[in-house]
Amino acid sequence: MSTPSAATPATPPPVGTATAAAPAGTPGRRGALGPVGLVLAGGVSVQFGAALAVTLMPRAGAFGVVTLRLLVAALVLLVVCRPRLRGHSRTDWGTVVVFGLAMAAMNGLFYQAVDRIPLGPAVTLEVLGPLTLSVLASRRAINALWAALALAGVFLLGGGFGSLDPVGIAFAVGAGSMWAAYIVFSARTGRRFPQADGLALAMAVAALVFLPFGVVEAGTRLLDPTTLALGSAVAVLSSVLPYTLELLALRRLPASTFAILMSLEPALAATAGFLILNQALTVTEAAAIALVIAASMGAVRTQVGQGWKRRRKVKGVEG
Repeated sequence: MSTPSAATPATPPPVGTATAAAPAGTPGRRGALGPVGLVLAGGVSVQFGAALAVTLMPRAGAFGVVTLRLLVAALVLLVVCRPRLRGHSRTDWGTVVVFGLAMAAMNGLFYQAVDRIPLGPAVTLEVLGPLTLSVLASRRAINALWAALALAGVFLLGGGFGSLDPVGIAFAVGAGSMWAAYIVFSARTGRRFPQADGLALAMAVAALVFLPFGVVEAGTRLLDPTTLALGSAVAVLSSVLPYTLELLALRRLPASTFAILMSLEPALAATAGFLILNQALTVTEAAAIALVIAASMGAVRTQVGQGWKRRRKVKGVEG
């Protein structure tokens, strides 16, 4: 899996965002939509992988599923990327280790949540982390507006939280905070390591951290052929593909816009839940999804329009 090299932005990016202008010579609006498509493809993959993981939990437990997901993903990425272990600074290693710890915590907390509450509400609560990051990282008032609109949809989609297991709610909110950390350190890792090398190393860190938990909970059940096959599918759908796409996207997309795009996750989770887990949508949930999609489209339009105007301004100065 390869990634285009990022050019230096025409102006410094906001604090907490990826260094993310399109490469020189990239066509206007069409080129700017590239990282957005990567994020959306990753979101579809991760939510269908999460729905598949729910069906696997009776076989291996929540920690067992996370262990299989991270181990298989780490093996695949290490074989494909073959990351160099030499030539990296102490800061580089510190960044990739923290990235791996955030990834492990995000996965562990989320699967504990979906083991207690339905997939849609769990993702709805989890997305509060990226939404908070979008407000804190952005310096533009319009992004706060899109975040507020998405947040309204999140709460509408998650109506009736009072009937949910409070422990499951706490796990989902904790997963959201780790998701925000994942976004920040994914961007930093992408800038410090070539291709997806940093992701492969961080995934290995996460797998090693979670291995004892999985062994204690699932034991020899992790070696069952059917469990291994399903766990491998979850790893590809929920880790290898989406994390790689997101890491590549964060090299060209500000973290604040990326975080607002993550507000699409409840809609994607509801779709996956309907198709795989037979969880039907209500009229209220459909309205909530419409709000979330409107907010995400607004964020994308703002980002693409801003990049287009910036490039036109730079060309005008150079001309």
